[in-house]
Amino acid sequence: MTLPLLVVTAVAAEADAVRAGADPDHVVVEPVGVGPAAAAAGTARLLATGRYQAVISAGIAGGFPGRAPVGSTVIGLRSIAADLGAETPDGFLTVDELGFGTSVLPADPSLVRSLIEALPDAIPGDVVTLSTVTGTAATAERLAASYPQAVAEAMEGFGVAVAAGSLPFAELRTVSNPVGPRDRAAWRLKDAFAALSTASGALWKACG
Repeated sequence: MTLPLLVVTAVAAEADAVRAGADPDHVVVEPVGVGPAAAAAGTARLLATGRYQAVISAGIAGGFPGRAPVGSTVIGLRSIAADLGAETPDGFLTVDELGFGTSVLPADPSLVRSLIEALPDAIPGDVVTLSTVTGTAATAERLAASYPQAVAEAMEGFGVAVAAGSLPFAELRTVSNPVGPRDRAAWRLKDAFAALSTASGALWKACG
Protein backbone atom coordinates (compact mmCIF):
# COMPACT_ATOMS: atom_id res chain seq x y z
CA MET A 1 0.00 0.00 0.00
CA THR A 2 1.30 3.44 -0.91
CA LEU A 3 1.82 5.61 2.15
CA PRO A 4 0.23 9.08 2.17
CA LEU A 5 2.07 12.38 2.12
CA LEU A 6 1.85 14.44 5.31
CA VAL A 7 1.50 18.20 4.86
CA VAL A 8 1.64 20.32 8.00
CA THR A 9 0.68 23.98 8.26
CA ALA A 10 0.74 26.48 11.08
CA VAL A 11 -2.95 27.44 11.11
CA ALA A 12 -6.29 26.10 9.94
CA ALA A 13 -6.67 28.66 7.14
CA GLU A 14 -3.46 27.37 5.53
CA ALA A 15 -4.60 23.77 5.96
CA ASP A 16 -7.91 24.61 4.28
CA ALA A 17 -6.06 26.18 1.36
CA VAL A 18 -3.88 23.09 0.93
CA ARG A 19 -6.87 20.75 1.18
CA ALA A 20 -8.67 22.74 -1.51
CA GLY A 21 -6.02 21.73 -4.03
CA ALA A 22 -4.55 18.48 -2.70
CA ASP A 23 -5.59 14.92 -3.49
CA PRO A 24 -7.59 13.88 -0.39
CA ASP A 25 -6.99 10.19 -1.04
CA HIS A 26 -3.23 10.51 -0.81
CA VAL A 27 -2.43 13.70 1.11
CA VAL A 28 -3.06 14.21 4.83
CA VAL A 29 -3.14 17.87 5.87
CA GLU A 30 -3.00 19.03 9.49
CA PRO A 31 -2.36 22.37 11.24
CA VAL A 32 0.21 21.99 14.01
CA GLY A 33 0.60 25.47 15.47
CA VAL A 34 2.61 28.64 15.00
CA GLY A 35 6.37 28.74 15.53
CA PRO A 36 9.14 26.15 15.37
CA ALA A 37 8.45 24.57 18.77
CA ALA A 38 4.74 23.97 18.15
CA ALA A 39 5.50 22.80 14.62
CA ALA A 40 8.09 20.29 15.81
CA ALA A 41 5.88 18.94 18.58
CA GLY A 42 2.77 18.73 16.41
CA THR A 43 4.61 17.05 13.55
CA ALA A 44 6.26 14.56 15.89
CA ARG A 45 2.86 13.64 17.34
CA LEU A 46 1.45 13.00 13.86
CA LEU A 47 4.46 10.93 12.84
CA ALA A 48 4.18 8.86 16.02
CA THR A 49 0.56 7.97 15.31
CA GLY A 50 0.66 7.41 11.54
CA ARG A 51 2.88 6.25 8.68
CA TYR A 52 3.80 8.64 5.87
CA GLN A 53 6.14 8.62 2.91
CA ALA A 54 7.30 12.24 3.34
CA VAL A 55 6.57 15.47 5.22
CA ILE A 56 6.06 18.93 3.73
CA SER A 57 5.86 22.14 5.72
CA ALA A 58 3.46 24.37 3.79
CA GLY A 59 1.84 27.76 4.20
CA ILE A 60 2.19 31.43 3.44
CA ALA A 61 5.38 33.42 3.98
CA GLY A 62 7.14 36.72 3.58
CA GLY A 63 9.27 37.00 0.46
CA PHE A 64 12.61 38.76 0.30
CA PRO A 65 12.32 41.73 -2.10
CA GLY A 66 14.10 41.11 -5.37
CA ARG A 67 14.09 37.36 -4.77
CA ALA A 68 10.48 36.21 -4.32
CA PRO A 69 7.71 38.66 -5.18
CA VAL A 70 4.29 38.75 -3.54
CA GLY A 71 2.09 36.07 -5.08
CA SER A 72 4.95 33.76 -5.98
CA THR A 73 5.50 30.17 -4.84
CA VAL A 74 8.81 29.12 -3.30
CA ILE A 75 10.36 25.71 -2.71
CA GLY A 76 12.79 25.51 0.19
CA LEU A 77 16.15 23.97 -0.57
CA ARG A 78 17.15 24.41 3.07
CA SER A 79 15.26 25.42 6.21
CA ILE A 80 17.37 27.68 8.38
CA ALA A 81 16.75 28.64 12.02
CA ALA A 82 17.90 32.21 11.52
CA ASP A 83 17.42 33.39 15.11
CA LEU A 84 18.86 30.33 16.85
CA GLY A 85 22.10 31.50 18.42
CA ALA A 86 23.40 34.36 20.56
CA GLU A 87 23.78 38.11 20.38
CA THR A 88 27.27 39.51 20.95
CA PRO A 89 28.74 43.02 20.85
CA ASP A 90 30.12 42.11 17.43
CA GLY A 91 26.84 40.80 16.04
CA PHE A 92 24.77 37.63 15.92
CA LEU A 93 26.41 34.20 16.26
CA THR A 94 24.55 31.18 14.91
CA VAL A 95 24.23 28.00 16.95
CA ASP A 96 26.72 26.47 14.47
CA GLU A 97 29.30 29.14 15.26
CA LEU A 98 28.72 28.55 18.97
CA GLY A 99 29.41 24.86 18.49
CA PHE A 100 26.03 23.73 19.82
CA GLY A 101 24.56 22.04 16.75
CA THR A 102 23.21 23.17 13.42
CA SER A 103 20.76 25.82 12.30
CA VAL A 104 20.56 24.52 8.72
CA LEU A 105 18.61 21.46 7.60
CA PRO A 106 18.52 20.57 3.90
CA ALA A 107 15.37 19.41 2.18
CA ASP A 108 15.37 15.98 0.57
CA PRO A 109 17.06 16.41 -2.85
CA SER A 110 14.81 13.93 -4.65
CA LEU A 111 11.65 15.47 -3.21
CA VAL A 112 12.85 18.96 -4.11
CA ARG A 113 13.59 17.91 -7.69
CA SER A 114 10.12 16.42 -8.02
CA LEU A 115 8.50 19.58 -6.64
CA ILE A 116 10.49 21.79 -9.00
CA GLU A 117 9.45 19.61 -11.95
CA ALA A 118 5.81 19.72 -10.86
CA LEU A 119 5.92 23.48 -10.14
CA PRO A 120 8.23 24.92 -12.82
CA ASP A 121 7.30 28.53 -12.01
CA ALA A 122 8.19 28.17 -8.33
CA ILE A 123 11.32 29.87 -6.99
CA PRO A 124 13.82 27.55 -5.28
CA GLY A 125 15.96 28.84 -2.44
CA ASP A 126 16.46 28.81 1.31
CA VAL A 127 13.60 29.57 3.69
CA VAL A 128 14.54 31.08 7.04
CA THR A 129 12.58 30.10 10.14
CA LEU A 130 12.02 32.81 12.73
CA SER A 131 10.16 32.90 16.03
CA THR A 132 9.59 36.63 15.51
CA VAL A 133 8.40 37.81 12.10
CA THR A 134 10.53 40.58 10.61
CA GLY A 135 8.95 44.01 10.97
CA THR A 136 11.73 46.51 10.24
CA ALA A 137 13.91 47.39 7.28
CA ALA A 138 17.05 46.92 9.38
CA THR A 139 16.21 43.33 10.26
CA ALA A 140 15.21 42.57 6.67
CA GLU A 141 18.52 43.92 5.39
CA ARG A 142 20.50 41.95 7.99
CA LEU A 143 18.75 38.71 7.11
CA ALA A 144 19.11 39.27 3.39
CA ALA A 145 22.84 39.88 3.81
CA SER A 146 23.36 36.97 6.20
CA TYR A 147 21.41 34.52 4.03
CA PRO A 148 22.00 35.47 0.39
CA GLN A 149 20.21 32.35 -0.89
CA ALA A 150 17.09 32.95 1.22
CA VAL A 151 13.94 33.64 -0.76
CA ALA A 152 11.38 33.69 2.07
CA GLU A 153 10.85 33.71 5.81
CA ALA A 154 8.31 31.74 7.81
CA MET A 155 7.94 30.38 11.34
CA GLU A 156 7.71 26.58 11.16
CA GLY A 157 9.95 24.93 8.55
CA PHE A 158 12.99 24.21 10.71
CA GLY A 159 10.82 22.72 13.45
CA VAL A 160 9.06 20.44 10.98
CA ALA A 161 12.40 19.40 9.49
CA VAL A 162 13.72 18.46 12.95
CA ALA A 163 10.65 16.32 13.64
CA ALA A 164 10.83 14.66 10.22
CA GLY A 165 14.22 13.17 11.05
CA SER A 166 15.20 10.68 8.35
CA LEU A 167 11.85 10.97 6.56
CA PRO A 168 12.02 13.01 3.32
CA PHE A 169 11.21 16.65 4.06
CA ALA A 170 10.59 19.80 2.02
CA GLU A 171 9.11 23.26 2.52
CA LEU A 172 6.54 24.85 0.20
CA ARG A 173 5.46 28.47 0.66
CA THR A 174 3.46 31.12 -1.16
CA VAL A 175 4.33 34.77 -0.61
CA SER A 176 1.75 37.09 0.93
CA ASN A 177 3.97 40.08 1.75
CA PRO A 178 7.52 41.37 1.39
CA VAL A 179 9.95 40.84 4.26
CA GLY A 180 10.43 44.25 5.88
CA PRO A 181 8.44 46.95 7.69
CA ARG A 182 5.16 45.51 8.93
CA ASP A 183 2.24 46.79 6.84
CA ARG A 184 -0.66 44.43 7.38
CA ALA A 185 -2.92 46.43 5.06
CA ALA A 186 -0.63 45.63 2.13
CA TRP A 187 -0.60 41.86 2.69
CA ARG A 188 -2.21 39.88 -0.13
CA LEU A 189 -3.48 36.97 1.92
CA LYS A 190 -6.25 36.00 -0.48
CA ASP A 191 -3.79 35.76 -3.37
CA ALA A 192 -1.31 33.76 -1.27
CA PHE A 193 -3.97 31.28 -0.15
CA ALA A 194 -5.17 30.88 -3.74
CA ALA A 195 -1.58 30.26 -4.88
CA LEU A 196 -1.18 27.71 -2.07
CA SER A 197 -4.24 25.80 -3.27
CA THR A 198 -2.91 25.80 -6.82
CA ALA A 199 0.53 24.61 -5.76
CA SER A 200 -0.97 21.91 -3.56
CA GLY A 201 -2.52 20.30 -6.60
CA ALA A 202 0.97 19.24 -7.65
CA LEU A 203 1.97 17.66 -4.33
CA TRP A 204 0.90 14.09 -5.02
CA LYS A 205 2.19 14.33 -8.57
CA ALA A 206 5.58 15.20 -7.09
CA CYS A 207 5.54 12.62 -4.33
CA GLY A 208 3.35 9.77 -5.55
